[in-house]
Amino acid sequence: MTDTSAFTLQGRVALVTGCNKGLGQGMALALAAAGARIVAVNRSAPDDTMARLQAMGAPALDLRADFTDVAGYGALVAQAVQAFGRVDILVNNAGTIRRADALDVTEADWDAVVDLNLKSVFFLSQAVARQCVAQGGGGKIINIASMLSYQGGLRVPAYTAAKSAVLGLTRQLANEWAPHGIQVNAIAPGYMATDNTEALRADADRSSAILARIPAGRWGTPADLAGPVVFLASAASDYVNGFTLAVDGGWLAR
Repeated sequence: MTDTSAFTLQGRVALVTGCNKGLGQGMALALAAAGARIVAVNRSAPDDTMARLQAMGAPALDLRADFTDVAGYGALVAQAVQAFGRVDILVNNAGTIRRADALDVTEADWDAVVDLNLKSVFFLSQAVARQCVAQGGGGKIINIASMLSYQGGLRVPAYTAAKSAVLGLTRQLANEWAPHGIQVNAIAPGYMATDNTEALRADADRSSAILARIPAGRWGTPADLAGPVVFLASAASDYVNGFTLAVDGGWLAR
């Protein structure tokens, strides 16, 4: 029998942002199934996610957050510690996308996308890393990158800029925090059937062109991230650091 004990998250506490639906929900449920206690951090109430966690018998804490309030990140971590005693894992999933021709992008749209997809990733990582250092025992930070961390895309300049920066930031933090036993990695989802791709999937021509390039022949689902996120959150990945794992059905291989 294969020993899978390195993949267990028993006794671990995972803070997951943007987990009220979609990929974030899928990752939160996967981490819980592996044994983690979940701190769900969202702008709106994650009623469905909390109900699913409760049905699993998974301990979970529901926190509201204004992700533009960097000064409040320390308080979020403190609430998690008060509830569960520690924080071991961070999944920086909260994000947004705004589509417009580059000639028409406003400063407000640019700031909204970059602040949530990049600025919040750094400062929440900083807050969790400080806790990991203080409590000892290392930690795992998992950022959510994108196919547009590697490619330019169309009509999403702020999103492409932010997700490209997430790939670089993942490497930088991995270098700096490795001495503390903190591994920082990222997952780059391919074309997933989520709200962010609703417009693409509704465009028959674009959808057909995208599917034609994916060797797997289908859009991804939240369940496709379950294995990767548990791996990167567990001791099984202790010697993996600064890497961005593409979960894309083979998109980048074409």
